[in-house]
Order: sequence, then C-alpha cells, then structure tokens
Amino acid sequence: MMTRLYLIRHGKPAAVWGEADDDPGLDAAGQAQAQAARDHLMSLPPAERPSRVVSSPLRRCRETAEPTALALGVEIEIDPGVGEIPTPKGLSAEERPGWLREVFQGRWRDVRGDLDYDGWRREVVEALVPRAGTAVFSHYVAINAVMSHLAGDERVLVYRPDHASISVLETDGRRLTLVARGPEASTQVL
Repeated sequence: MMTRLYLIRHGKPAAVWGEADDDPGLDAAGQAQAQAARDHLMSLPPAERPSRVVSSPLRRCRETAEPTALALGVEIEIDPGVGEIPTPKGLSAEERPGWLREVFQGRWRDVRGDLDYDGWRREVVEALVPRAGTAVFSHYVAINAVMSHLAGDERVLVYRPDHASISVLETDGRRLTLVARGPEASTQVL
C-alpha cells in the first residue's frame, strides 16, 4: 500500500549561501512560511496527515520543521541523509556559490568534486523510501536530487522549489512515486 510522504523545502533563511553565516536560521518571512507549512499539513484529512517529522541537521530546516512537530506533538528526527549537498574537500565557503552555479548547469554524473554525486543523489532517495507518513524538511539541491531521480532526468536542476514548498510523494517502503510538486519560484539560488 502506498502512503503519503511530504517533502518540504526550508523557509527563507536569514542569510543566503555565500554570506558569512554558514548555518543561518529563518528570517521573519521564513518563520511565517514554516507556520503556513504547518497549517497546510495540519489541514489535511487525518489519514493523509503526517505523523512524523524529519529534518536535515541544518538550522533553517530544523526551524521550518519545528511548528509542524509541535502541532503533531512529536520530536524532530534529524537525518543527515536529507541534508545539503556536500561541498568538495578543499573548497572554501567563498568558492561554494560558484561551484553550485556550475553544478546547476550540468548532470549528476558530471558534478566536479571528491564525491560520487550521482551516488549521493541515490542516497537521498533511499533516505526517503522508508519515510511513509512523514513530513521531511530538506534543501533545494536535495529536493532536486529526488525530483530528477523520479523523472529519470540526469540534469541536476529540474525543479525550482519555493521556500516552504510542499511536494507530495508516496512510498510503499520499496519505491517512491511523485504525486504533486510544490510551488516553484525564482530564488536567490540562481
């Protein structure tokens, strides 16, 4: 039996990538987006409402997940498997934005770095497969990893999820399917 899974991009952070804070929390707009995500998830019919909350370890995801976890009365489960794309070793924080721009122009198997990024994409998908009935709070690139995999598309950038955008997936514990993508927007990522 297929069960719903909600994949949510974090709310608007207080700083953008490439700025001084490498783990920013949410700004006021992001906090409002986190509450709106909670309100949407809690408005679902009880059979479709998530019963668990999983988050990337990064602060912007944890802060986006917090209102939903509080409303459900559950603890946030931290899972690095739904975290941000790893930066290659030796790449400085100042170099990361340029590297990401390059990554967004290519295919997963061609991403430059010391990691098998196509393998990382599969690991993100595998982290979601057992997450039936869960709201998963993640990142722009990780969500693209999932969407490109589900679409059978080798490009890194196939979807531009807005902040706090909620995509609906289903899983039976063995595979994922896409029900609906969340809203897209132009963001500061590109």
